[in-house]
Amino acid sequence: MPESVPLPENESVRALVKRFNSPVSIHSYGEVYSDTTEFMNITYGDVIAVGGRHFLVLGDERERRFGMEDPKFWVKRCLELETGGYRILKLEFQEGFDQHIGPLTIPCRRSAAKEARILRLVAGDGRFMQGESFHDARGNVVRVLQRVDGRRLDLNVEDIRANHRTYFHEIYPDILERFIRACRAIHFLHEHGETHGDIRRDHLYELHDTGEYCWIDFDYGYEATENPFGLDLFGLGNILCFITGKGVHTTQDRARDEDGPLITEADCALFFRHRIVNLRKLFPYVPEALNRVLMHYSAESEVYYETVPELLADLEPCLEVLRRK
Repeated sequence: MPESVPLPENESVRALVKRFNSPVSIHSYGEVYSDTTEFMNITYGDVIAVGGRHFLVLGDERERRFGMEDPKFWVKRCLELETGGYRILKLEFQEGFDQHIGPLTIPCRRSAAKEARILRLVAGDGRFMQGESFHDARGNVVRVLQRVDGRRLDLNVEDIRANHRTYFHEIYPDILERFIRACRAIHFLHEHGETHGDIRRDHLYELHDTGEYCWIDFDYGYEATENPFGLDLFGLGNILCFITGKGVHTTQDRARDEDGPLITEADCALFFRHRIVNLRKLFPYVPEALNRVLMHYSAESEVYYETVPELLADLEPCLEVLRRK
């Protein structure tokens, strides 16, 4: 059973809560948890005590993908009672699965210790989410994260009200330039022997104040003997294809366009066989050099990028071409 302490009337935590005018009624408070092992039991109105601080739980985080919301019971939205600051607490959750890339099967697992290590590595680096890590009374790694003051890049791209041609010529070059800087941030991790582990377009945020991009969620690790950075490189390719196409383009979408170009399996991604990466077939004004970068991620490709510098060596000249037009 988790360690928990009922809140008596004179409990100092109650005074902290009252001081910051919490949105939760004091009378509804339940327990103070110093052991977060049974995170499913920690809910709205409870307090997590870790690292000499106290965090009032406001609810569980939810992952929003493909138009659906999945609760993440091990990730709590909290109010830090000592400061009144909003924090996200990620509690230790053991999870593993297999990632399939073509004929390869790569074991992946969630690691709180890995994320804690990366948080220490990137402290003060605005290209990454910021936070601290502590051990609870049972030794579980609890990550205390600052809210990223921004919005998901993919949502911002989808909200741009322009046709693809206008977007590609007038808006995309700035997006690509910032994405290249985000790629360099991933290379920084690789130089230190770390991987992001779960590079997806919903894990890259555009900061409100600077417009720069910020990576979140580093707790997945994977075992890839041939190339330890391979999954990260495929993730970068997926995002590149998304921002270049101003969204995802699939064979299902094109099947309804009888007058459109013939799309074959060779035009689609290795990772997601229904996603079109040969965007020059859809948008002929995409430069050939840029399209060649995208085709490294296609089902027909026999050569894949193994490092971020290899990717950027091909991608950066494309940006120069776009800037000259």
